[in-house]
Amino acid sequence: MFYLKSPFQPTGDQPQAIDKLAKGVLDGLKDQVLLGVTGSGKTFTIANIIQKLNMPALVISHNKTLAGQLYQEMRDFFPQNAVSYFVSYYDYYQPEAYIPATDTYIEKESQINEVIDKLRLQSTTNILTRNDAIVVASVSCIYNIGSPIEYGKFVAELTVGEKASTSDLSMKLVHLHYDRSEFEFKRGTFRIRGGRVDIYPAYEDYGYRIELSADKVTKITRFEPVSGSVIESDLQKIIIYPAKHFMADPKTFETAEGEIRADLKLEYAMLKKAGKIAEADRLWRRVNYDLEMIKEVGYVNGIENYSRYFDGRKIGDPPYSLLHYFKKAYGDNFLVFIDESHMTVPQIRGMFNGDASRKKMLIDFGFRLRAAYDNRPMRFEEFYSIPKHLIYTSATPDEWELEKSKGVIAEQLVRPTGIIDPKISIRPAKDEVQDLIIEIEKRVKLGQKILVTTLTKKTAEDLSIYFKDKKVRAEYLHSDVKTLERSNILDKLRNNEFDVLIGVNLLREGLDLPEVFLVAILDADKEGFLRSRTALIQTMGRAARNISGEVIMYADTVTKSMKFAIDEIDRRREYQVRYNTEHGITPKSIIKPVREKIAEGEENTGNLNFQKTDFNNAYIDSIKREGMTPYDLKKIIPKLEREMRKQAENLHFEAAIAIRDKVRELKGDV
Repeated sequence: MFYLKSPFQPTGDQPQAIDKLAKGVLDGLKDQVLLGVTGSGKTFTIANIIQKLNMPALVISHNKTLAGQLYQEMRDFFPQNAVSYFVSYYDYYQPEAYIPATDTYIEKESQINEVIDKLRLQSTTNILTRNDAIVVASVSCIYNIGSPIEYGKFVAELTVGEKASTSDLSMKLVHLHYDRSEFEFKRGTFRIRGGRVDIYPAYEDYGYRIELSADKVTKITRFEPVSGSVIESDLQKIIIYPAKHFMADPKTFETAEGEIRADLKLEYAMLKKAGKIAEADRLWRRVNYDLEMIKEVGYVNGIENYSRYFDGRKIGDPPYSLLHYFKKAYGDNFLVFIDESHMTVPQIRGMFNGDASRKKMLIDFGFRLRAAYDNRPMRFEEFYSIPKHLIYTSATPDEWELEKSKGVIAEQLVRPTGIIDPKISIRPAKDEVQDLIIEIEKRVKLGQKILVTTLTKKTAEDLSIYFKDKKVRAEYLHSDVKTLERSNILDKLRNNEFDVLIGVNLLREGLDLPEVFLVAILDADKEGFLRSRTALIQTMGRAARNISGEVIMYADTVTKSMKFAIDEIDRRREYQVRYNTEHGITPKSIIKPVREKIAEGEENTGNLNFQKTDFNNAYIDSIKREGMTPYDLKKIIPKLEREMRKQAENLHFEAAIAIRDKVRELKGDV
């Protein structure tokens, strides 16, 4: 059972949206749309649908940061249920690649954060062992993670009274890819102390102590790994799942090895016939090395490229993804929610081609067998065929979702705060900058903030310089600005260090700035991705955080996208006004505290005092390898690595990546 914990009850038009979407699922509908304006509580609606239908769910987001926020919300809504988080390689991930132009081979490199890796493994374990799983995932959930059937075979089942010895148990754990570690007890390890074995599952926050006597299991205890304090004693039975997703059954390997060697022989001959002697030799050495490693230890870096052989799939068959785990565990009785579907659906659709082009280089130049093509994300049609129930959520659902839903759309146009959508006006583009300066000056006197959207990075930078010459406090923000600095710029706007923020596409989804009263859209009539109806509605939404929001569109003509966006915002505005009047609601502006700096912490790290230092790009860049003694490097690198892991644990991936890059520079890896 799913138990939703919240001090609030569904309000506004949330109840009708919950009832309509739940009924659609019960009626067997595959595609439905939840059209919810910003601030209407779409996540709360999703949670209520899960509880109402009592069905496991997968929630997919296009962005790891947004996925992290959704996970935290769902975890708070369902504290008694199995809520987990599934994203790709967490601190950072460098896929295997080859660049022919420079003859550069890039080996797969990942630094997996221990806590988030636990959540990833916990996701699959929860799905296979519980009926109340909720997984919040990025689009990495469509990538190959190995067969759920094979994964389910690899377990160590321990029962009090059963025959066992420390050597037998040790061997079982090694086969599950647990490492024996007598000095550092961490996730994915075990240790032996006389007649007992301590195991720290890769997917849990606690350990298990198995006590043995006379070659029998005599006692099983759950304990806290750091303090050793007992959480639960006298357990009768436990099941330990693997520490990795890709597993190779020794029996399956015998068959797979023959197939791999046959394909190797064929592709080796093909490369030699094409005159690619070096590539053929490289492939021969690589595959033979991998096979020897798999045979000896059951695993090799890059084993997923041989997954088709181990999974029993044919050439071109879809890979086993997280959705296959849901399918195996629940059949058709689970829900899939696609958050911000106007962004997430196209991203899922585009994953396959990008992966295939990278693999082609590796295969053409002898780094991988052609079977590597089948270690891939699913094609969109493969993904779409698995769930029986899909619910797309967005303030601006795209035409594809609307067409698939065949008009089954649940609207949430009411904000509990009563805030109405902003007023919109259209002004000539001819003197847009001069007119905008006048508007800015009016609002600066009132202490209000302004967002300005441009079409190009160059325009954003030039406009920022021009405004500063006119004594307007302005800054620009676009994708060339380093990730840590972006967050600091937004904080500075909220802290009144400047008044006007100028940007391109970054001023759409996810930018939550209650201090902004005016959004100005330059060149609004230039049809395209940045001025599509979806982009315009999302941009206008940045002014829907307070009761006096306004949007000015500078244009010489009214395009179809502009007309649609204006009509839609006007419709939502009228709906909220009518609701406020009927229910006696007085709109209230959103008040949100300025969050802490993205990379500040409480720990004093010596020369790297993150507590007292404004951790931004300037500070990171000030740490130079030149002039440092070997002793300095030896001292500073571990401190940076600790901070990197800490930021990743707190889901501050951008900060972790920036620190990671500095560590690599100091080590001389770049």
